[in-house]
Amino acid sequence: MAAKHCVLRANWHSAGAVLESPVSAIVDESYGMPRKNLKEYAHGDAMDEVFLLAEKQLRANRNADLYLLATLRDSTGQMNGMMWNVTEESVGHISTGDFIRVRGKVQLYQGAFQTIITHIDQVDAAQVNQEDFHPESSREAKKYVERFQEICADLRPDLKAITDCFQTDEDLMADFAAAPAGIKAHHAYPGGLVEHTVTMMEVAMKLRDIYPNLDVDLLLVGVFLHDLGKIKELEWETSFLYSDPGQLIGHMPMAVEMLTAKVAEVHARGDAKIEDETVWRIKHMIISHHGTYEFGSSRLPMTPEAVALHYIDNLDAKLHEFTRTIHDDPDGSSNWTPYSPRLQRKLYKGQRPTDPTS
Repeated sequence: MAAKHCVLRANWHSAGAVLESPVSAIVDESYGMPRKNLKEYAHGDAMDEVFLLAEKQLRANRNADLYLLATLRDSTGQMNGMMWNVTEESVGHISTGDFIRVRGKVQLYQGAFQTIITHIDQVDAAQVNQEDFHPESSREAKKYVERFQEICADLRPDLKAITDCFQTDEDLMADFAAAPAGIKAHHAYPGGLVEHTVTMMEVAMKLRDIYPNLDVDLLLVGVFLHDLGKIKELEWETSFLYSDPGQLIGHMPMAVEMLTAKVAEVHARGDAKIEDETVWRIKHMIISHHGTYEFGSSRLPMTPEAVALHYIDNLDAKLHEFTRTIHDDPDGSSNWTPYSPRLQRKLYKGQRPTDPTS
């Protein structure tokens, strides 16, 4: 398995998948004191801590003066940092993916915390515990892996042969258990892909009694494969990025290629006969699941299973993004989140319950 995908590893020969930490890291004793995580900072706090530089951008203000926009990350989240009046040379010693020591002051700006950076230095990766800087994986990733295996075990024989063929590919399935489902939007953390997939499978299974003409087994295979190409489209060892082939091809064509290869394996081994129409229907679900041409689908959904997949995917993605945006909002004094450009709205959080003893 490529090193870029080693954030988490799944052992698919055990009962369920065991997710393990990727590295053994050396902790620099000079940092002695317990680190202060991003989630612990409040407005006005001084910052002097080590973070992962998840993204580095040089931008120009209205006067054409350059400033650094740095995305700082640790296991608890991300925060933007700004350093004014820089030059390309003055910040040329740091790059995306580096560990950096940041000094500055935290402020609440337009509903989100940011750091005004006064000093920034690169830190040797051997001097930090790298586990402190990877986003927290889905806390119940092992449960999702086990549930995925249970659901696939009950599929009808031809479709089970397909999912079994994927599950015997240990490296591929390890990446499936480890990958995020996105870069910034929904389920954007290690283990997010399997969580998103299994949650969608649970929703799909509830449709069996409501829509008896819907081929739910076929839909479940479509749910499994619709985003599986993201294990090749994305990189997630340090920063969450698109791979070169991911940007050139995209996760939907990649998933179609993966399905073609696995169906050929099933036929070569004589495990089952997969009808051509079954394969076409699954591929159609994959390439149409974004729903419209505008959002990247090369075909509109044209089967009941394809349109069901599209709406289940959209439902899970949107609900996850809404609930996470509300949960992560640091401003406890407001009933509303800041305006989200992605969602094109503010979200209502509701009033916080008061303590009756206070």
